[in-house]
Amino acid sequence: MPVSLLVAKATRGYLCALFGCVLFIAGRDPLELPNEHRVPLTWLVEHGCESVRLRTYRDLAPSGFASPESIQEASDAVAASKLVTAITKKQKPTGLWGKTLLGPAAPGGRGEKDMGALAEYRRLIELGLDSSARQIKLADRVFFRLLSRDPDPQLLFEFRTIAKTDPTIEGWARERIREAATAALAEGGHSDDPRIRGSAHKIASSISQFLRSPLADKPLVKAGQKTLLHPDARPPTWYSVGMLAAMPSLRRERAGFTERLGAYLAKPGLKKDFAMRIGRRILKPKALLMGDPIRADRQGSPKDIPLALHYIELLSRIGALHTAPNASKVLARLVKDCDENGVWHPKNLRSRPKSSSLMAYHAFPLCSDASTLESRQVDVTFRLALIAKHLGWDLTYR
Repeated sequence: MPVSLLVAKATRGYLCALFGCVLFIAGRDPLELPNEHRVPLTWLVEHGCESVRLRTYRDLAPSGFASPESIQEASDAVAASKLVTAITKKQKPTGLWGKTLLGPAAPGGRGEKDMGALAEYRRLIELGLDSSARQIKLADRVFFRLLSRDPDPQLLFEFRTIAKTDPTIEGWARERIREAATAALAEGGHSDDPRIRGSAHKIASSISQFLRSPLADKPLVKAGQKTLLHPDARPPTWYSVGMLAAMPSLRRERAGFTERLGAYLAKPGLKKDFAMRIGRRILKPKALLMGDPIRADRQGSPKDIPLALHYIELLSRIGALHTAPNASKVLARLVKDCDENGVWHPKNLRSRPKSSSLMAYHAFPLCSDASTLESRQVDVTFRLALIAKHLGWDLTYR
């Protein structure tokens, strides 16, 4: 081989290695987010279940893709679907499900059999059940009572027993319950209701005060052998971020707060286990968002795809994904696994992704069947297209 060719190859190899080192040192990631996405509308309608079909018509497709008759037919199919029916059958005449409100997601919750009324309500909304449905209206009545500061002990739900002898726990529990109810009602189509707006502004003010304080950087304190959340810390929760994502008017009115929240959520999540002291009780937090909760490998593949998709969708809706490098990397990885038609098609997909988190229960999956390859792909394919739309990417419909 000529010496000149050997020199050229060696130089090229050296430059490639040097460029790789520069990327590593600079912290840049070879996975970059695109600004366009192919949305497989026909594929989603053909292979999606009732909920995916309706939400494709309603939330993804351009105007005129589906006729009003087709949309109404799809809505009726959702109301009669197995997933929706399984939830509505468990609903009590009071409008609630089971004996709990937050269910296992409650701090200190220990494996309750029911998922909690709020999670079931939010799941019906995600599945596409119309907000005018009787089941939704029944639950709305109870949730609005929670915002009215009704002192009825029954409205403490799973916190009622531990709050009997401790006023501190009662006050704290009612705040948490009102926050979760505000998020659910905002997602259920009541974002412009004055009661929701008033509650939402109060929640946003509390979190904003935390984000402006030194506690945002050092929220934990030592108490003997325990690591506890500082008693004055009021970090965001999955509920408060969900509330903000469902309220565009609140985001416009509190743009500075939304920006600060996005920057806080972009930080790496806390890895240290900690608890909360509420009154005389030590409770384990389950809904706090202390930074980015996504865990991923070096290639950007998330360990919990449903949770990652739910979190990325929330960030995209509040306009904060661009500040979150880890979430952006994970989204880029998931999008890269889509084929030329926009269908999510990773290698060796033997089962549908599952979540180990209670926070993703209401959002994933929208389809119950996972017996075919397409049924294992459809939920992620739909979510990626929805996220691309929220991000304002250029969409090509197929």
